[in-house]
Amino acid sequence: INAEELWESAKSSGWRPSSAPRSDWPPPPRETNGYLRVRCNGGLNQQRSAICNAVLAARIMNATLVLPELDANSFWHDESGFQGIYDVEHFIQTLKYDVQIVESIPEIRKNGKTKKIKGYQLRPPRDAPIEWYTTVALKKMQEHGAIYLTPFSHRLAEEIDNPEYQRLRCRVNYHALRFKPNIMQLSESIVDKLRAQGHFMSIHLRFEKDMLAFAGCIDIFNLEEQSILKKYRKENFAEKRLVYKERRAIGKCPLTPEEVGLILHAMGFDNSTRIYLAAGELFGGERFMKPFQGLFPRLENHSSVDSSEELVTNTQGLLGSAVDYMVCLLSDIFMPTYDGPSNFANNLLGHRLYYGFRTTIRPDRKALAPIFIDLENGRTAGFEEAVRRVMLKTNFGGPHKRGSPESFYTNSWPECFCQVSPKNPADKCPPDNVLEVLDSRLENKVTSDPETLAEKNSTSRTER
Repeated sequence: INAEELWESAKSSGWRPSSAPRSDWPPPPRETNGYLRVRCNGGLNQQRSAICNAVLAARIMNATLVLPELDANSFWHDESGFQGIYDVEHFIQTLKYDVQIVESIPEIRKNGKTKKIKGYQLRPPRDAPIEWYTTVALKKMQEHGAIYLTPFSHRLAEEIDNPEYQRLRCRVNYHALRFKPNIMQLSESIVDKLRAQGHFMSIHLRFEKDMLAFAGCIDIFNLEEQSILKKYRKENFAEKRLVYKERRAIGKCPLTPEEVGLILHAMGFDNSTRIYLAAGELFGGERFMKPFQGLFPRLENHSSVDSSEELVTNTQGLLGSAVDYMVCLLSDIFMPTYDGPSNFANNLLGHRLYYGFRTTIRPDRKALAPIFIDLENGRTAGFEEAVRRVMLKTNFGGPHKRGSPESFYTNSWPECFCQVSPKNPADKCPPDNVLEVLDSRLENKVTSDPETLAEKNSTSRTER
């Protein structure tokens, strides 16, 4: 494969994305078991998967979902919340066949008094099975009228045997969760400016303080930087003896900007390639960026492409992260340099797969480590050939079987895809009129409901 071919999307082998229900999927009942409140913690993408899990939990429990809360303050110092980032109306509308969603728990009137339902606070176990929701959580919901699950990140098992439940997650992630119009416009204007000069690639450089401290990769830094990383590690992560050389040899260290440049160069990309960098603050600064810039001078980030006030003032919060997400989603090629669980790259890989098998370049850090170690020790012969050999064995974003530790959010194939001419009947695409069928069911449910009929009659009488 040469660099030119990678600008095109990966081969789909007759598959296309589809997360519409393919079997009986009744509309949410009018009478629910109570209200479900959740607080999603972590960064933008950890929150995204938590929102998908919250919708699925509400469906399983037959509950009304209260718009998820985004715990932004501890990490982002960002007050915008769900309403500040996502298009709420679109979210509620898109999921109307799946769950009832309200913006807040309504007050109830009892004996002439108005009172607020308090959500009973529960801490779900990590990767809780469906049974936990249908027993422990449901019991508390029926007792109290509402439950409040916090923290809510990775609190529902990812691998579920029910493909309809998995498709619901995809409907949330790839259809219902749409950023607000101002974020979409900002992202599209950045993409248009980048595209004006041909193809562009986006890279998520995870050479950041938290990641380096977490991975224990500190020996390449000077003493002052090392003490900053050690302090950060001590304050934020569990005590663990990490030896840099051992971590490095098994590919547990984030790639340095220079290594990223060398991989791309070995794959045949030249110095005219336009690259958009999605990243927080790079640790070690200029010293580490220089060699990369030497190989690829056409580097951009959201501030260099769009210096408008809106991004400059919000670049640290969820807005900057949301814009980076959209630009990486729409880029011709996306390259994550460190795809740990639940991070930015993870969700994007899954979204790009769903978005038409768009090309991704995923460095196999473990296989590349000995090649880079050789290079550092002065053995330069055959370096590019060795890198190319490793990279050709990786998957460039086409349909492929999900294997541990790959998460469902990184690869929702085959549940959220269908085949136009399937060999296996289970992979058959749903009929084109799925939404009409769901619409008519929703209509029937509403019209056969006695309260709605009474309402309809009274309004038609007043109209006369």
